[in-house]
Amino acid sequence: MALALAAGSAFAADLPSLKAPPAYVPPPPPLWTGFHVGLNAGGTWAASTTTNFASAPFFINDVENAPWAAAMAITGTGALSTNNGGFIGGGQLGYDWQFNDRFLAGIETDVQGLAGASNRASALTLVPAPVAGLNLLTSVSSGKSLDFLGTARARLGYLITPTLLAYATGGLIYGQATSTTNFFQTVPNDDPGFLLIGASQGRYSQMRVGWTAGGGLEWMFWPQWSAKLEYLFYDLGAGSYPVAVATDWELPELLAATATQARTRFDGHVVRVGVNYHLNWGVAPVVAKY
Repeated sequence: MALALAAGSAFAADLPSLKAPPAYVPPPPPLWTGFHVGLNAGGTWAASTTTNFASAPFFINDVENAPWAAAMAITGTGALSTNNGGFIGGGQLGYDWQFNDRFLAGIETDVQGLAGASNRASALTLVPAPVAGLNLLTSVSSGKSLDFLGTARARLGYLITPTLLAYATGGLIYGQATSTTNFFQTVPNDDPGFLLIGASQGRYSQMRVGWTAGGGLEWMFWPQWSAKLEYLFYDLGAGSYPVAVATDWELPELLAATATQARTRFDGHVVRVGVNYHLNWGVAPVVAKY
């Protein structure tokens, strides 16, 4: 009986098991991988808040006229506060690749329109001229603005939680930058036969390219929907342009002449919020394996 029981147990151990194998549960696809498109809005303000203007003599017909040329150049030199800032808004398009549980890399491009991003300032000076009893009057006004901004940036992010992303971003920025300066200089109580006059406007308007860097937070608050808060610093460089030529005459002879030039820098800060819809194109399909 013992031999029979032992043999029966051995044969039973060789029989196939009727228990079903554990079901394979595929891992979820990466939450952030794919294209996204969205809108944003916020504010911008300048980092460099001055427009500098400088005058220098380029003609003196006699040494006795040098004090006049110097006075014209000194009073035609200074700086004005042109702290432009305003509303910014636009749209963005990008692609992210979540390459493990915690990190992702991506690219993003956006175009922004600006409203109210201009500011003008003016200065008026009246100082004694080199000849007693005469006064030298100088008036300068200036302003600068940005019409639009666009960026093409890389993003590198860290997932604090599966739905909360902290990221750094940086790359190229471009925009239409404009600056204008009005200049007027004269001696209102000049002697008969003498005339000092300089009245003109200089304007600079150019598409500029520079760099930008910043960072932000993005929260996936609903499947395929996220909201973000972002900060960027941008630098489009500086622009210089001629403004005016002031001339001093003892009619019909030219006594002295000075030239005025303006220079300003286009850089600043952007803070904005946005919302993205994640299309999830390009996400690799999950293949179940058993």
